[in-house]
Amino acid sequence: MSEPIPRQDGAVILVGVDFGHPHFDSELEELGLLAQTAGLEPVARLICKRKAPDAALFVGSGKADEIRELAELQRASEVIFDQAISPAQQRNLERALGVAVYDRTFLILEIFAQRARSHEGKLQVELARLQYLSTRLVRRWSHLERQTGGAGVRGGPGEKQIELDRRMIDASIKRTRERLSKVQKQRGTQRRQRERRDTFNISLVGYTNAGKSSLFNALVKARAYAADQLFATLDTTTRHLYLGDVGRRVSISDTVGFIRELPHGLVDAFKATLQEAVDADLLLHVVDASNPHHPEQIAEVQQVLQDIGAGDVPQLLVFNKLDALDADRRPHALADEMEIDGQRVPRLFLSAHSGEGLPALRELLAQRAAQAGAQDEGMSPGEPAELQGATH
Repeated sequence: MSEPIPRQDGAVILVGVDFGHPHFDSELEELGLLAQTAGLEPVARLICKRKAPDAALFVGSGKADEIRELAELQRASEVIFDQAISPAQQRNLERALGVAVYDRTFLILEIFAQRARSHEGKLQVELARLQYLSTRLVRRWSHLERQTGGAGVRGGPGEKQIELDRRMIDASIKRTRERLSKVQKQRGTQRRQRERRDTFNISLVGYTNAGKSSLFNALVKARAYAADQLFATLDTTTRHLYLGDVGRRVSISDTVGFIRELPHGLVDAFKATLQEAVDADLLLHVVDASNPHHPEQIAEVQQVLQDIGAGDVPQLLVFNKLDALDADRRPHALADEMEIDGQRVPRLFLSAHSGEGLPALRELLAQRAAQAGAQDEGMSPGEPAELQGATH
């Protein structure tokens, strides 16, 4: 019998399956960034094409053999798929490959678990992970023989161990939901207090690593954590921003970044955090102007906004990282409009890092706040006269 191959902890093989869908990440660039963010080291990447997933192994037996040989060669301890795989496929793949197998959803959940800081954020992540685990019980358990009953044995005669585990997870989900509900009520109270103070609410939204936290810090002189990595910010941070042009204070919130195929469990679990976007008067949709895939990223953000009920909230597109653009890619005008879902949306180019374009953003925010104040008082946006000149 051959000796087991020693594995390198944290070394992972990345696998992507091209089913002919548009915007397939053929370089597995984003999955690699996710893996690195989770503290893993991608040692190899493998792409294959299929018309449809294999029911048992997702990639088919021949490709599974290829992945196993690659994992042995690279001494990888894990294999991560860029698509969601079913619990049965995951179990079958682990048996065929001889290493742990995970999917994109699990990887995102792991990152969220590492990054959550607030009590609410931790509860939200715990709920999402429990919901994910509840469908994966069949994967890890080998002790599925039926119990015989008797003193000291949990459950009734003939009850499977997996049924007991599922009951325990269901109970944990219920407790976590109850605790999260209390935190959400507190957040709702805080939100209503802001509404009673007639505050103009702005939320920063956008694809992860678009520079939302950097822009937030630049606007309000805050020290929110910002880094050039995916999901640097998970917990919503809210500050007041004073717009001297109109003598008005607005509320601005930095929210969690979106990503392609964001797990539905996370969308559901982060309802309270994303509620800031739903209740906003204006969304600053921050886009990484230097990313060549930014059109697809904009589309992903728009889809999530629709999913959480924020699709009709007015938007301002903020194309960030202007300083990272080569001279030949810089726009001719720093302010224009862009069509999204059949509507013309105002767009500004700026750099949160260098500060270029920030005065124009402040001026536009002042205009929006002034218009909202005029409408609240039953006036047209152009009245009174002092408001007309407030932002010039």
